Amino acid sequence: MLATKKPATELVNDLEGLLQPIRAFLRCETPVEWIEAALEQQQILLIDHANCEKKAAATAMRLMYRYTDNPSLLSKMSQLAREELLHFQQVVELMAARQIRYRQIAPSRYAAGLRQHISDPEDLALIDTLIIGAYIEARSCERFALLVPALDAELSKFYRSLLRSEARHFQDYLDLAKSTGHQAVMERIGFFGEVESELVLRPDPQFRFHSGLPLVA
Repeated sequence: MLATKKPATELVNDLEGLLQPIRAFLRCETPVEWIEAALEQQQILLIDHANCEKKAAATAMRLMYRYTDNPSLLSKMSQLAREELLHFQQVVELMAARQIRYRQIAPSRYAAGLRQHISDPEDLALIDTLIIGAYIEARSCERFALLVPALDAELSKFYRSLLRSEARHFQDYLDLAKSTGHQAVMERIGFFGEVESELVLRPDPQFRFHSGLPLVA
């Protein structure tokens, strides 16, 4: 039997169901000013998006090399790395079709601002890294969803296609952090939630995919 398309209302409900845990996890919403800046600087948006996908794959690989005795982590990070590299390829191909040259650009303060708070003890360092991964994936998913209605049809369709995998990556990171059973997990989730929201809401002179509140010229 041929598959039938879901009605628009079902698609909206699916999207809302996907985003509900993301929104509950994040401590703040992306400012509308960031969306406006993204629409005005779509080349930078795509270039930095590609860089973010490549970095996400590299992070997953580093975790696989470092924590070889954690089968669940190895399985989830292996899948995540493959998907992030595929997303990187897709973004680069989309850019090429639009005659946008892929290049390295300076990263935003966002990831570094989170990672500077990683704890020294090994057990907490892993937990912090996983929680940071959860926040990065959650924020990515939230911003994809915000951009979908505002972009052209091709880019909107592409970003919508990323939502489900990004939501799963968020959940995988969060589940791995909680599975450690460490008593500090919830405290660290709360701590990084405050750091993450401060980075998103603080004025930021540089536009990037994860940048903060754009400065008004």
